[in-house]
Amino acid sequence: MSYNGWSNYATWRVNLEMFDGVTAQEITGQTVAYPSELAKQLKDYAEQLIHDTSSEGLVRDYAFAFLSDVDWYEIANNMIVDQDDEGVDE
Repeated sequence: MSYNGWSNYATWRVNLEMFDGVTAQEITGQTVAYPSELAKQLKDYAEQLIHDTSSEGLVRDYAFAFLSDVDWYEIANNMIVDQDDEGVDE
């Protein structure tokens, strides 16, 4: 079931709350061509953010459970498409 054009609610929400307006280059420090590489880095970034901002317990467990539903490849691919679109002169 899709949600606002995304594969599911978790993917839409994480993209909106954590990565809206963020470029692949801001996450990786370089231009990224492969969604699978970026997807891993996005997941690591989100998990580290939870580690840094949440104490151990139920809330943290729920946050990680929520992240398990995210389609990281979809977010990464969207970022790369946006990156490529920005490089095209209109």
